Amino acid sequence: MRNLYAFVAMIAALFAMSLSTTHAEQAPLELWYDQPARAWTDALPIGNGHMGAMVFGKTDTERVQFNEDTVWESGPEDYINPDGGPELLAEVRETLFEGDQSKAERIANGLMSKPLRQRAYQPFGDLHLEFTHQNPTEYRRSLDLSEAVAKVRYEHDGVIYEREYLASYPERTIAIRLEASEAGKVSFTAGLSTPQDLRGQSATVDGNSGLLMLQAKVKDNTSNDQPAKSVITLECRARVLIEGGTITSSDNKLTVADADSATILLVTSTSYIDYQTVDADPTKLCDERLAKLEGKTYEAIRQEHVADYRQLFDRCTLTLGDGTAPDLPTDDRLIAHAKQTDQALETLVFQYGRYLLIASSRPGSAAANLQGIWNESLAPAWDAKYTTNINTEMNYWLAETTNLSECSEPLFDMIDDLTVTGAKVAREHYDLPGWVFHHNTDGWRGAAAINATDHGLWPVGGAWFCQHLWWHYQFTGDEAFLRERAYPAMKKSCEFYLAWLIEDPKYNQGWLVSGPSNSPERGGLVMGPTMDHQILRFLFLNTARAADALGTDPEFAETLRDTASRIAPLQVGSHGQLKEWLYKEDPVTTHRHVSHLWGLHPGEEITPQDTPELAKACEETLALRGDGGTSWSMAWKINFWARLLDGDHAHLMSNNFLKLTSSPKTSYGGGGVYTNLFSAHPPFQIDGNFGYTAGIVEMLLQSHRRTDEGTTILDLLPALPSAWPDGKVTGLCGRGGFVVDLTWEDGQLIEADIESKLGRPAIVTANGREYQVDLKAGEQLTLDLRP
Repeated sequence: MRNLYAFVAMIAALFAMSLSTTHAEQAPLELWYDQPARAWTDALPIGNGHMGAMVFGKTDTERVQFNEDTVWESGPEDYINPDGGPELLAEVRETLFEGDQSKAERIANGLMSKPLRQRAYQPFGDLHLEFTHQNPTEYRRSLDLSEAVAKVRYEHDGVIYEREYLASYPERTIAIRLEASEAGKVSFTAGLSTPQDLRGQSATVDGNSGLLMLQAKVKDNTSNDQPAKSVITLECRARVLIEGGTITSSDNKLTVADADSATILLVTSTSYIDYQTVDADPTKLCDERLAKLEGKTYEAIRQEHVADYRQLFDRCTLTLGDGTAPDLPTDDRLIAHAKQTDQALETLVFQYGRYLLIASSRPGSAAANLQGIWNESLAPAWDAKYTTNINTEMNYWLAETTNLSECSEPLFDMIDDLTVTGAKVAREHYDLPGWVFHHNTDGWRGAAAINATDHGLWPVGGAWFCQHLWWHYQFTGDEAFLRERAYPAMKKSCEFYLAWLIEDPKYNQGWLVSGPSNSPERGGLVMGPTMDHQILRFLFLNTARAADALGTDPEFAETLRDTASRIAPLQVGSHGQLKEWLYKEDPVTTHRHVSHLWGLHPGEEITPQDTPELAKACEETLALRGDGGTSWSMAWKINFWARLLDGDHAHLMSNNFLKLTSSPKTSYGGGGVYTNLFSAHPPFQIDGNFGYTAGIVEMLLQSHRRTDEGTTILDLLPALPSAWPDGKVTGLCGRGGFVVDLTWEDGQLIEADIESKLGRPAIVTANGREYQVDLKAGEQLTLDLRP
């Protein structure tokens, strides 16, 4: 039993804490620049989950490159390989145990998907605005995170021009407003283009408005290794509304002359309904979306957009130091930060991750992919799909902890689909029950292993996804979600892995091992990778806890606990490191993947408090791997070091993450961020942005530990770095349904406001002491820790 101290606290109020906060104490949450974007990774992103756009802010020919979440090449595919099958599984395992990895990888080709690669997420098109404003002065391009509005402002020939850009979730539109400081000075030509196969285009005028229309079909994939015909059709409309002046049409463009102001409303649609159905009518959908906008002013659209966005974004605030920020463009701040810590920049990047998740993952939209929702290339890096041996999961690490629980719904929708396609793969490829999913999926919900056996035959992607289902229940207490959605998927996943695991033939300890598999993305095909075992222990134990919570399947739950106890235990290697594989020693490397520390984070198997020897082995592993890497790798290392309670090392990784990458193809040595703060592999992957935000949370609040009785432990400021002596955070969420506000000075917590949404008990650790918290649902308390 843990030693509990007397708990003396001031009861501030027994009322529900308001989720809405102001940003008065924070530095301005704004990215801004003194020149237009020169490259795509300089442009500023806006999005509403369904639509995304990149704003370049040019004054001669503006480019607004836009995407829609359902634009994928090819069409419905199940990726089942009819030429292979379950008879190969035993042969691959036997060959691996005999030590012939190359032969095993050749045999395992029969277990891979067909086609061998999945399909790419595609760009939709571009809106072009042509101006005659050369050599402007007083130029400023910005993105206000507090309102989710991008702006361009400059002076030309004595006139101040302003443009605003937003992506409205309620109206499912991208809206652009153009204004000038003098009447009759707004003039431009607007047109649409697409890199896809154009089918039709028009520009029409009706009174003081015009309409641009573009129809297209996604280009066929003609590559030699995976040719495929695409079936998705597209349509977009841009309604141009003016006050004053004239509007005319010519050559599929609209020209606005001498207007006082103008508004452009862009809507998009495709024939995609779901991974099996592609017969929606884009024309009808565009008609409906424009009809919904009929008669609405830009001001009304903006007001509704800001209100909708802020009810999510304002739930969590962070202030470091005095909250002031240097008056420098964001790219210059990145350069200056390398010499002296800019706490307001760290706050900005923390909130940028939350902004990007809201912009790319809303209820009803697709899940955030490897680039969120933003992509300009017909052949994006890694197809801009869903890489699930770390990247997709990292996208959602921040959702529950930073009070954006709703933003995980698209991920849950994707998991629903994968339980169906994954069940077919389990049956056809392995002759096993349940469902299985490997290291990638796409818009067609491929679940089979892809690309190559030496890294693609990794069968625990579905098990990892189940962690997010369990987290949602832990944070929200939503029993209906657990009963109807999470537990059925978790149970079926367990059924597969109960049949998948086999007894280890080497150590004669009755251990169970997983394989064939990989340790992403290192070492080739093996039996017994550490990461598999950590993920499966987590899956079994927490599925058993889910069954307990629902009062169901007691015998199944006991089987899961027993099986989890038999999975091969973690091992420490000859360098004092946590071993990556059960059957071989780890070579020294600085590889970006540190997958075998999954049990430290995002798992909960390893903690300095409860398993100090294993935590020390994780430290040795990280020391051997070094502090460099790609941006997502450095973001994960922030989380690792925070879980190891080393705030200064976590902050070192934060500083490394915030180094400016000079171009999409070169960097200071790997990782970093682009001028628009997108994370750089390089090239761009959005997971680093989300992982960074999640890592900052882990430095300030951890809730993954439990007492022996199962009570949640809230660790307050567990890894506060010395670089942040003073600060305040509000609206962080902990497991068990807690919302936490923290204020600290001189490196010590002085006040903690804790609200219980579920009425469950907790242990709070703060300033080296422990406190028992036992609040009713909706109650809030203030813990005053001033000396």
